[in-house]
Amino acid sequence: MNLANKITILRIVLIPFILLFLLPLPFAWAQGWNNFIAGPGAHVIALLIFILACLSDFLDGRIARSRNLVSNFGKLMDPIADKLLVLVIFMAFVQRGRIGTLFLALIMAREFIVTGIRQIAAAHGKVIAASKFGKWKTFSQMLCLIWLILEPVIQPHFGIARVMQIGHSWCAFALIMTLLSGLDYWMKNKDIIFS
Repeated sequence: MNLANKITILRIVLIPFILLFLLPLPFAWAQGWNNFIAGPGAHVIALLIFILACLSDFLDGRIARSRNLVSNFGKLMDPIADKLLVLVIFMAFVQRGRIGTLFLALIMAREFIVTGIRQIAAAHGKVIAASKFGKWKTFSQMLCLIWLILEPVIQPHFGIARVMQIGHSWCAFALIMTLLSGLDYWMKNKDIIFS
């Protein structure tokens, strides 16, 4: 396994550690830990791990291209790692009651549809590269999650209402970019889908 693929796997391995600092444990003996999770310190740690995971997304592709380490494993696992990272952390905020299920359902629907489009294209011998919309989608989702993770840290300084209003705006931006990128994939590849 080459270095780029190891970095991709690291992104997946980091996901449970992010969750560990975001979600309370469902055990009576974990009350002390759960009290820590409710405070700002845990969110700062979760944020640092999440940023490391996001940077690994940029780094693995750059290393793979610069060192000619592009592999079938990387082509398969890199988008899976990206989707797992974003979707699982969004799920954590659904569990916490911060975002709605419909928001997550729309994002998941886009991911499944685009994956299906890519599979159909692959069956026709066409490889669909990530579009600019797709890259903006990922970037907007990651920025949205960074804000959501940070909210408990900055609320005492700016007020709950203002922080949540900005959070809603980030979520709306991420959702719009997600839907636009899905529409972009659909429009560019509808001939293959219906052939």
